Amino acid sequence: MIKIENVTKIYGKTVAVKNLSLHVRPGEVFGFLGPNGAGKTTTLKMLAGLLTPTDGRMTVGGFDTQNDSRAAKRVTSFVPDKPFIYDKLTGREFLQFVREIYEVDGDPAVLAREESLTKMFSIHVWLDELIESYSHGMRQKLVITSALAHNPKAFIIDEPMVGLDARGMRQVKELFKSVARDGSAVLLSTHTMATAQEICDRIGILNKGKLIAVGTVAELAGIAGERDMDLESIFLSLTEKEEVV
Repeated sequence: MIKIENVTKIYGKTVAVKNLSLHVRPGEVFGFLGPNGAGKTTTLKMLAGLLTPTDGRMTVGGFDTQNDSRAAKRVTSFVPDKPFIYDKLTGREFLQFVREIYEVDGDPAVLAREESLTKMFSIHVWLDELIESYSHGMRQKLVITSALAHNPKAFIIDEPMVGLDARGMRQVKELFKSVARDGSAVLLSTHTMATAQEICDRIGILNKGKLIAVGTVAELAGIAGERDMDLESIFLSLTEKEEVV
């Protein structure tokens, strides 16, 4: 569903992403881990069409993100780590705004999914209030609802748990697994190791713009050279080895 082939992104003299290749399958939750500045957010923004790769190719749902960007965006939803929402819209108006962007306003299935998600997140009673009155967690729930209502083939999200309480985090974890079970590809970037270990089918570890390891938690433990390591220990072991090299 998501293919990244030999992608490099250079800012001036800085190589943010270097010769990155990986794929995310339909029905898979894939986690991106890496230290600050590793290239995770840059990669996600390139997939979403917000940045242009310096070299290489990316496709989402078979559509090239550069040569067929409109079709690629139509099947993709992207939630950045700091989503921008218009404060002077109500929650209901914002959801309609996003539906209109994806040209699905009035679609009964989309409206039903929206209603289900807002009720699950307990934000349905706030939909007629201005977004400026929403807490950070409520804003995050509204954005996730808007991103998933049209049932995208690829759901890309950067730091999904920021601002959520324990109940919200549990709901989001279950939701991501449900989205994958329905056949979509979920690609998330997170610093929360426990979240990645709990919900991700496979994990890729980036460091200094390079993919240094990819696989299940068990496979990553094998690469790190130890059995029964938790993900935090695996991550520290692999990234520290890179620092030494």
